[in-house]
Amino acid sequence: MMNKKTKRILTSTFFLIVVILHVYGLLGHEMLAFYTKPFLMISLVLVYLGATKKANFWYVSAVFFSFWGDVFLLFKEQFFIHGLASFLFAHVLYIKISAEFLKKINLQKAAFISVPFVIFLVGLIFLIKDSLGEMLFPVIIYGITISSFGAVTLLNYLQKKTTENLWLFLGAIIFMASDNLIAINKFYEPKEFYGITIMLTYIIAQYLICKAMIVKDSSL
Repeated sequence: MMNKKTKRILTSTFFLIVVILHVYGLLGHEMLAFYTKPFLMISLVLVYLGATKKANFWYVSAVFFSFWGDVFLLFKEQFFIHGLASFLFAHVLYIKISAEFLKKINLQKAAFISVPFVIFLVGLIFLIKDSLGEMLFPVIIYGITISSFGAVTLLNYLQKKTTENLWLFLGAIIFMASDNLIAINKFYEPKEFYGITIMLTYIIAQYLICKAMIVKDSSL
């Protein structure tokens, strides 16, 4: 029977291979990028399951919705709203998970922490609003949700400055950066180099969140 260390090595190696193949595909091999993208979250959840004794149902569910978000966004315009909805559910679950780590909630501090996230979101919406059309409301809802994820993880880190809380916060911020690049690329200024930057930041964000969850679940 495989021991825990061997599982971690095998699952981490599989994830790394999938990431390398996908990034290589993004550099000019579209079919490789297309077929490896769904395996990003599959391999990441295997990393998580291989490193924990008892899986967090909500985290696995968030990765599940992220997987469907990746799949829907493979088809771009045709299923963009489906991809957006899938990632919206994933972020709601990430917020739930992060909020449960908070020892206490100071509303005044939470409001203060939220200010830069609100300013950034308003600035982004103002930048892309002319191209949004009927997508204005869904994008605003999505923006509020992921900004809330960032604010909750920052509040969590400020309450307890551990390495895993820092990973969770950085994961949320880098996820925001990835999603903002998607918005700019789709609704403001499409550029080819955004594609690989979006995926690299997305992969790093999801991996950091996974690392944080592994440590937190191990400490329970």
